[in-house]
Amino acid sequence: MSLSRRIAAFATDPGPLPVTVRVAGRRAFLNMTGCAIGGAREGAIDRLAALLPAFSGPATASLIGREERADMLWAAYINAAAANIFDYDDTHIPTVIHPAAPVGPAVLALAETLAGQGRPVSGKALIRAFVTGMEVTCRLGLALHPVHYARGWHITSTCGTFGAALAAGQILGLTGAQMVDAMGHALAQNAGSVETLGTMSKSLSVGQAARAGLMGALLAQREFTGPEAPLEGRRGFLALHSDAPDLTAFEDLGKRWEVLHNTFKPYPCGVVLNPVIEACLALHHELKAAQITRVTLTGHPLLRQRTDRPGVTSGRLAQVSAQHAVAVSLIRGEAGLSAFSDAAAADPVLRAFGAKLTFCDDPGFSLETAEVRLDLADGSSLTRRVDAAKGGLEYPLSDEDLAAKLAGQIRHNGAVPDAGALVAALTGIEETDNAAAFLAMTRPPKGA
Repeated sequence: MSLSRRIAAFATDPGPLPVTVRVAGRRAFLNMTGCAIGGAREGAIDRLAALLPAFSGPATASLIGREERADMLWAAYINAAAANIFDYDDTHIPTVIHPAAPVGPAVLALAETLAGQGRPVSGKALIRAFVTGMEVTCRLGLALHPVHYARGWHITSTCGTFGAALAAGQILGLTGAQMVDAMGHALAQNAGSVETLGTMSKSLSVGQAARAGLMGALLAQREFTGPEAPLEGRRGFLALHSDAPDLTAFEDLGKRWEVLHNTFKPYPCGVVLNPVIEACLALHHELKAAQITRVTLTGHPLLRQRTDRPGVTSGRLAQVSAQHAVAVSLIRGEAGLSAFSDAAAADPVLRAFGAKLTFCDDPGFSLETAEVRLDLADGSSLTRRVDAAKGGLEYPLSDEDLAAKLAGQIRHNGAVPDAGALVAALTGIEETDNAAAFLAMTRPPKGA
């Protein structure tokens, strides 16, 4: 059986999900919803929502954390962009993919639209499709990593388009052949460049992944056909993005689960900055910034490659700047949403302090390890090394941590009422006959 057909067969029926996988799916869905609420009122999302009167069809689906409604394609697009915009969403550690943002909004917009037609999707069916889409997204990433990202492709968006298509296809009950068509349509609409990181454009490709995947599944349902080998074909997705894709990444589908390697961020920034921030927050309590003459940051070479961004001018760029992350966590002792805002990026004190940072590459360090050394005016130094930061595979966020994170994003949004009720609904989503019912809880009161 060809690879595309094998993936399509898995997506059509992944078999019974182990309890650990279902739990991982529920946690990822809760985290994605919280991130969408937190990002819902960001300026870029306001600009996207302003396009709705000109482009949206019948309003059948919610914009999470906002009053507006949209057609399901636009709802998938905007909710995915909002979930990813603060870089606070989940991370699959081996590939640095954010699998929930492109997949979750696609199946959620579809489920809400179907519910409006009298065909609600159960919570179990939604989580099953969501997990399936995330799993394929991560497997594709493994097959292409690290060449794909190194070439400049935004791996969340490119791989996530396929995950969204297959997850939506499962909800729609597509056949195996239709699933292959859906992947062909995902291939035709695939996009995303790391050149856009730190700008509004970055979240466009994540939104497009959700929209394109959902559209691909809807087209396949209507017998809109595509190539026979969208993944492994001579000019298919894998050949386009790697000279030697690792096909062992697709072994043991349904037996070994990559979603169990998904993690949740304690800070709204690039995941490689987690250990840096943790070290700096600990050092914040030990001395005053005026005593520091130099900061040396030692880490895996990818830490420098992805975060050496001095003098950033926006909150978005601050999310991927080691200079800003070190300055704000050392000086203010903060690393929440406000620490990576436009206002924080404009703070002249933080900008000046960031100039004291130098990098030291060490290939022996893992991506989850960082060491911060502070040289002081009196000639002494302080060093803090973090081998595994909170939020990684070794020290994952607890259910209580995720609930607190969601509550913090509700406060940041400023208009969504009850965090406790929303957490309870999302935690118990598999028990409901209408998986989209919780969306009413994310909608601000009119005029809020």
